[in-house]
Amino acid sequence: MNTHDRPMLALALRLLATVLFSVMLLLVKLTGEQDIALPETLFWRQALPALAIFGWLAARGQIGRLKTKRPWVHARRALIGGTGMFLTLGVVRILPLAEATVLGFTAPMFAVILSALLLKEKVGPWRWTAVIVGLLGVLIIAGPDATNLPLFGVVVGIGAAFMVALVTVQVRDLGRTEEPLTVVFYFSAISAPFLGLFLFSTGMSHDLTGWLMLGGIGVSGLFAQIAMTASLRYGSVASVIVVDYVQLAWATFWGWLVFSHLPPASTWIGAPVIIGASLLIVWREHVLGKRSKAAEIEAAAALEPA
Repeated sequence: MNTHDRPMLALALRLLATVLFSVMLLLVKLTGEQDIALPETLFWRQALPALAIFGWLAARGQIGRLKTKRPWVHARRALIGGTGMFLTLGVVRILPLAEATVLGFTAPMFAVILSALLLKEKVGPWRWTAVIVGLLGVLIIAGPDATNLPLFGVVVGIGAAFMVALVTVQVRDLGRTEEPLTVVFYFSAISAPFLGLFLFSTGMSHDLTGWLMLGGIGVSGLFAQIAMTASLRYGSVASVIVVDYVQLAWATFWGWLVFSHLPPASTWIGAPVIIGASLLIVWREHVLGKRSKAAEIEAAAALEPA
């Protein structure tokens, strides 16, 4: 057993991450109500974590941990991740919180498609079936006509999930050589200056409530990322991923409490379909991962001298 395996702590950290992410998305929606431009919201979401990580490492005399031999890969990840974040936060301003959250759960389906197209991974009938079922769930939530949800919002939500899946592939590659803190820092540090250029056109004139919301977005986003990363230090992806779907409950709660919105029947029907499909993908990848690891152990044992 790995000395870092602490399953209950991993689940607790993952649960904390879902709460913090839901708070961040709620604040993003509220900044929209305050007419704060989305690029400015994104700027503070990125700038505050970058400054916090740099300051923390500087105080500990560990700036050297930010050294990297792959700056262009980090830049590509920042471009893709920044686009994904723009869509992820943007859809929250278009759709109710619950529906925006559910559409984000389609990311595993796009990860399967991308792994087949980009990584040339062999995808079997189990995962292809899950992809088809999950996309049917999206159609259920979208409803038979545009009166349920605006088509533009659904498209933005699907685009956000696609970009999250693409980022997953990028982070998996970076994870081979970089520690999580470095990946998070460069993502924020590279994208924040570019987003800062929009401040000249959007302005930064807000009341105290607006500034508190922007600060809350940066702080909740930072600690959500730390909690999510730490959960994977103490538990496997397969053991903690189920907790991510608790975020739907939080989104529904905030939507009801703050905006007096409860999802329609189509969302209650479509959401379990999407969640079930994504869980099937996670389960199947867990099974395949165990088989691959067992095969590697068997092959290594066969090479050992008798």
